[in-house]
Amino acid sequence: MAASAQAAALSAEQAKAVLAEVIKAFGAPENAQRMEEARDNACNDMGKMLQFLLPVATQIQQDVIKAYGFSNDGEGVLKFARLIKSYESQDPEIASMSGKLKAMFLPPMTLPPHGAGPGGVAAS
Repeated sequence: MAASAQAAALSAEQAKAVLAEVIKAFGAPENAQRMEEARDNACNDMGKMLQFLLPVATQIQQDVIKAYGFSNDGEGVLKFARLIKSYESQDPEIASMSGKLKAMFLPPMTLPPHGAGPGGVAAS
């Protein structure tokens, strides 16, 4: 279990701070423009999203997390993602921020409707 802690042993509070910094980095004008261009190139095609959008999103995250002991590569981003995931169940704020981050570079998943269940909209 100690192997995953080698890269960067961040507490929940530290992880939250780094996550906030990553989200802020996506909002920076130059990064927002890079993401917008990648989104335009992808044309809502899942395969193209992976080809164009994911590398840009990975680079933006790398630029932030390398200062916190994560390697400056895809592996560092994966380790950061696993760390955040490990705190999601313990901290609702981290779970919310993680969802916000994912929404920035993953297309929304639309589930087929299964009729109006509890809390669903009833047809009148």
